[in-house]
Amino acid sequence: MKLIVGLGNPGKEYEKTRHNVGFMFIEDFTRQKDARKKWRKKDNYEFIKFGDLVVCKPLTFMNESGNAVRKIADFYKISPESIVVAHDDLDIPLGNYKLQKDKGPKVHNGIASVENSLETTEFWRLRLGIENREHKIAGKDYVLNRFTKAEEIVILETIQTILVNEDL
Repeated sequence: MKLIVGLGNPGKEYEKTRHNVGFMFIEDFTRQKDARKKWRKKDNYEFIKFGDLVVCKPLTFMNESGNAVRKIADFYKISPESIVVAHDDLDIPLGNYKLQKDKGPKVHNGIASVENSLETTEFWRLRLGIENREHKIAGKDYVLNRFTKAEEIVILETIQTILVNEDL
């Protein structure tokens, strides 16, 4: 069994923000897999199951994402090596991505929460680049801004590239 998790913050005010690119990835992934499937809610996450693949969005804020990941992984008995966490990454330019195991950004509170809850770093990270700052703005403020229309097009194209090129 495999688990793919998209990190983000719940609520309308966070939709299409850079910090929610993990949610954007998961939503596109599930639409392409089967647009008719509906999200089911349990505890502090929502999920869709496709055979032996579970797709999940934590309903907690980013910094507490690990609790939801741990609950669903425990429920389905999924080992950390079979977990992929999609998230924003300020260390990677907009339009680029990296799929890496046991390696992530220097600082990301959502990833830190997952590592703490799973008690390991041995899971996959789908690091979606969001760095496109022209002006000096603090990372914590930048990630909560919405994508411009041009940036949104780039990120959606990046997601399509991942869905075509990666075996998730």
